Amino acid sequence: MERVTRLVSQRAVVIFSKSTCCMSHTIKTLFYDLGVNPTVHELDEEPRAGKEIEKALIRLGCSPSVPAVFIGGELVGGANEVVTLHLSSSLRVTRLASQRAVVIFSKSTCCMSHTIKTLFYDLGVNPTVHELDEEPRAGKEIEKALIRLGCSPSVPAVFIGGELVGGANENMTLHLSSSLVPLLKQAGAIWL
Repeated sequence: MERVTRLVSQRAVVIFSKSTCCMSHTIKTLFYDLGVNPTVHELDEEPRAGKEIEKALIRLGCSPSVPAVFIGGELVGGANEVVTLHLSSSLRVTRLASQRAVVIFSKSTCCMSHTIKTLFYDLGVNPTVHELDEEPRAGKEIEKALIRLGCSPSVPAVFIGGELVGGANENMTLHLSSSLVPLLKQAGAIWL
């Protein structure tokens, strides 16, 4: 148990895995795809220590014992818990984006976010704006979810009628081609 505590306190993200475990592979790939470089301990490649660590993980409540993910020294859980956390931020974005006709994810310090918000205000739209830098913990998770949805850069991200329209480039292109106003009318955001 002491060894596990020491190992998980050394890095931000630690994954206990087995090289032959398909779920371990899936979870490692998820973290790599998110741009995280976790410390990975392959228990089947450390025969003696691996068995001790596996017993300690089971005592901590990991069932099955791998994959076991620790973030900031705290046990997050196995594959089910990690996937649930991962999906919950994407679901949160979807839920927030569908609550109003126009939803903008923004950062108060981003000039392109300011430009897009001004465009919508000038068109008579009253969007719901989520300033991600003003919601430190949730904002970071939402930003990661926006990137997973294809927003690059992550902000501004505009949803109209619950659908992702895109960032500054996509919205300006729609506006310049006279396609934005009809889209806003269809979503019930303006009545012109």
